[in-house]
Amino acid sequence: MDQTDVVSLFRDIFVRRGSDSYLGEAVTMSEHMLQAAALAQAEGADDALVAAALLHDVGHYADEFSSYSPTDTFDKRHDILGAELLAPYFDHRIVVAVRLHVAAKRYLCATRPEYTSRLSAASVHTLTLQGGPMTPREIVEFESHAGFADAVRIRVWDDSAKVPGVATWSFDDYVPLLHRVLRAEN
Repeated sequence: MDQTDVVSLFRDIFVRRGSDSYLGEAVTMSEHMLQAAALAQAEGADDALVAAALLHDVGHYADEFSSYSPTDTFDKRHDILGAELLAPYFDHRIVVAVRLHVAAKRYLCATRPEYTSRLSAASVHTLTLQGGPMTPREIVEFESHAGFADAVRIRVWDDSAKVPGVATWSFDDYVPLLHRVLRAEN
């Protein structure tokens, strides 16, 4: 698949599935991901982090027949699925940030106990499914990952990107940026 096809594929997913409810939040999936990207831009993040913020929840689209429910009793591992979808095409730094953004929630809740109060009800529920706050050993292991700081930034934007009615760029506005962060061999 060439670069244009890859970006077009993700655009198609975004357009087709973007109006899905975002885990019972007051915003859609696309509104949430576009807000996360806008927050990254507002903080002056580089292209790779803006792309990671935009695509961080793409793993929710990995299964056309399944979606999050507040009654879920297991973690659907959208972080891992998203990283697997992105890995063949996008810069490794983006893939790692997406893969670690759920772990970053667990980390923040363990290292900054007040962080848990920032979480929505849906995010508290998924935190439980994802293993709860990290243990001291998990914290040390997480901090040893080269991409842990990026993942923490993505997580903070993720948890702040749930505000109805916020004006953002469209997915199409990010297409040139996404082309810039594709892996060179594509």
